[in-house]
Amino acid sequence: MTYFPPGPSQWAQAEPSDAGFDPAALRAAVDHAVGNETKWPEDLHDATARGVFEPPPWNEPLGPFKNRGHVNGLIAKGGKIVAEWGTTDRVDMTFSITKSYVSTCAGLAYDDGLLPDLDEPVRERVPDPAFDTAHNAAITWRHLLQQTSEWEGELWGKPDMVDRNRDLTTEGANPNKGQARPLEAPGSHWEYNDVRVNLASYAIMRLVGRPLPELLKERIMDPIGASGSWEWNGYRNSWVELNGRRMQSVSGGGHWGGGLFISSRDHARFGLLMLNRGRWNGKQLLSESWIEQAVTPCDICPEYGFMWWLNTPGQRFHAGTERSFFGSGAGGNVLWVCPEYDLVAVCRWLDKPAVNPWIEMVRKAVV
Repeated sequence: MTYFPPGPSQWAQAEPSDAGFDPAALRAAVDHAVGNETKWPEDLHDATARGVFEPPPWNEPLGPFKNRGHVNGLIAKGGKIVAEWGTTDRVDMTFSITKSYVSTCAGLAYDDGLLPDLDEPVRERVPDPAFDTAHNAAITWRHLLQQTSEWEGELWGKPDMVDRNRDLTTEGANPNKGQARPLEAPGSHWEYNDVRVNLASYAIMRLVGRPLPELLKERIMDPIGASGSWEWNGYRNSWVELNGRRMQSVSGGGHWGGGLFISSRDHARFGLLMLNRGRWNGKQLLSESWIEQAVTPCDICPEYGFMWWLNTPGQRFHAGTERSFFGSGAGGNVLWVCPEYDLVAVCRWLDKPAVNPWIEMVRKAVV
């Protein structure tokens, strides 16, 4: 029977052997994580401003930053923590794991009947100049969620060009990133692009008519007992007037600052909700229908769903089980949901080459 931790300071522990783990093997997985901290600098604002992640003139920070913490994480099975290391209640930037929360806000809109057809052009429900051109007018919600939109334009001072030809295997060291290439028809080309994810966040905010952090807090984070320490930020120039309110369109990552600042324990709660198909202690917070769609492979990029990474042989998280899915953020931030083992694991600030070995070690620790 799944245990649902009632509050942020209340989380039951289980002995590894009682939860079906080899204690020594689990300890080795934890030691691996602790011994392989990311080589990223601690001052993330300074690194961005110096062009470490983005060349000028696109490196200008727009949102808040926070110096990163050190490697930490936890592993929970059946909802109970079986291993924990580092400072898991520390609030940190989480970069692109934020995208999985953007997807969840879209899921809430879907559940509320505001998004009945994912293949409908976005402009049908969100009339906005961003979708006025002939090319952009064909973009659907599915395209935005799967990163196949090929949207062309500029949002919050950042052009989509900044992430064209982006290669995630060489993040921060790809000379082709930001180089022009011909755009293809929406839905026909997959490319990881933070400007377009920010567009998805903006469109979902327009659709629901309220700030996404407010929606997430009310419908997801408070009901799952998350702490009040997390925050979700946008940029200094991403404020808009909507329904008589001034609200900020939040970013889908920390590319130029902003995004979700959250602790590992709160991430794990969110992962536990996803593991249990949107149900928390008897209450359905997010529909199973949405989660099923969110973790369905994209036709042209099978390792990606609706802003969740999937386990595809030979790809990003090949060490995971077949039904595993992941929230992933730059700097070695990982949220792993593993249905086969009834397991949720979070690791922060893990060196990228160490991620798949860590996943494999955790898998092998299950007896």
